[in-house]
Amino acid sequence: MLFLAFLPVLAVAAWRDVATRTIPDTASLLLALIGLAWRFWAGPQALLVSLLAAALLFILLLFLFARGALGGGDVKLMSALALGMRPAAIWDFLIVTAAAGGVLALAYLVLSRLIPARLARPTAARTVLPRLFRVEAWRIRRRGPLPYGVAIALGGAVVLLRGA
Repeated sequence: MLFLAFLPVLAVAAWRDVATRTIPDTASLLLALIGLAWRFWAGPQALLVSLLAAALLFILLLFLFARGALGGGDVKLMSALALGMRPAAIWDFLIVTAAAGGVLALAYLVLSRLIPARLARPTAARTVLPRLFRVEAWRIRRRGPLPYGVAIALGGAVVLLRGA
């Protein structure tokens, strides 16, 4: 049941990525600590193997970050999540995350053509959700960066709930 502790942290990371296009370091740190505890509970060998697999994933993601394909917060979030997974589940995590990212990118492309310009003007709305909607509409219309933390959170949640 410890893996259920991942879900609220993933939700916060996804929300912050949508709202600010940043993923808090504390979310990655919490996910790493929860993952290490989860794998330690499975045994020292499971912990060691997960550490090695997550380190390899981090090196691969660091290469993608250097090429501009991923943000630094995305790299940290994915690596932290990998610490709590069996090495075989990491591959599933990458596939589900890539599929969710593709759907997210497609939705943003379609929305960039459908959102009227008048809705895409940032405003000083009094409540959070209307303001977030307008800011996000503005980002979509200008084809700004995707909140890939949403795809990562979805991929992590799906794999972890399946029993990574």
